[in-house]
Amino acid sequence: MEVVCLDLEGVLVPEIWIEFAQVTGIDALRKTTRDVADYDQLMRFRLDQLRQHKLGLPEIESVIQTMAPLDGAADFLTALRERYQVVILSDTFYEFSRPLMAQLNWPTLFCHRLVVEPNGDVSGFRIRQSEPKKSAVAALQSLNFRVIAAGDSYNDTAMLAQADHGFLFRSPANVIAEFPQYRHTREYDDLRRLIDGASGRTA
Repeated sequence: MEVVCLDLEGVLVPEIWIEFAQVTGIDALRKTTRDVADYDQLMRFRLDQLRQHKLGLPEIESVIQTMAPLDGAADFLTALRERYQVVILSDTFYEFSRPLMAQLNWPTLFCHRLVVEPNGDVSGFRIRQSEPKKSAVAALQSLNFRVIAAGDSYNDTAMLAQADHGFLFRSPANVIAEFPQYRHTREYDDLRRLIDGASGRTA
C-alpha cells in the first residue's frame, strides 16, 4: 500500500507569505523556502518583519481568507485520494490553514503551531518535531507503507530523499539545479502519471 505525501504551499495552494507580502507591500516577506534553506532562520526573519511593521495573526488571516487553491489543485487532490492514502506535510501553521483546507475538502495535514499573544501578535512558533517531513515519511514507512512524495522547495528535499519515490513540482530553477536526481514537472496530470508509475498502477 502506498501513501502519497505532498507539500502544501507551492504544490496545492499559493505561497501564503508571498500573498501577504503583496498585500502589505513588505517585499522582504517574499522570501520562502524556495530561497532560504534554513527554515528556522527564515521564520525568525519573518517574525522580526511582523514586529517591525506591527502586524499580527489577524492581518495574516484576513489575507488567507481571500486565497484559493492553485488552479486544478482541488481536482488533482480529490482524484488522488480516490486511489491513495494522502497526507499533506507542510511547514505552514494550523493557525493559517483552515480556510484553505476547507476548500480542499479537509485532507490530513501535519504542520506546526504559532505562538500567538492575546492581542494577536505572533511571538514565536513551535515546530512539530525535528526534521518533521522526513520523520513523518520514516514513520509511515515503519508501518509498512511505501511512500511517494512531491514538493517544490529546499525544505522538501529531505522528505523526497527519505521517500521510496520523490518528485519536484513547480520548483524554481535553483532547486531543480541543486537536486537533479528528482524528476520535475509543472503540470498536475504529469505529476499524477509520475505517482501512478511509481506505484506500478497504470489505470
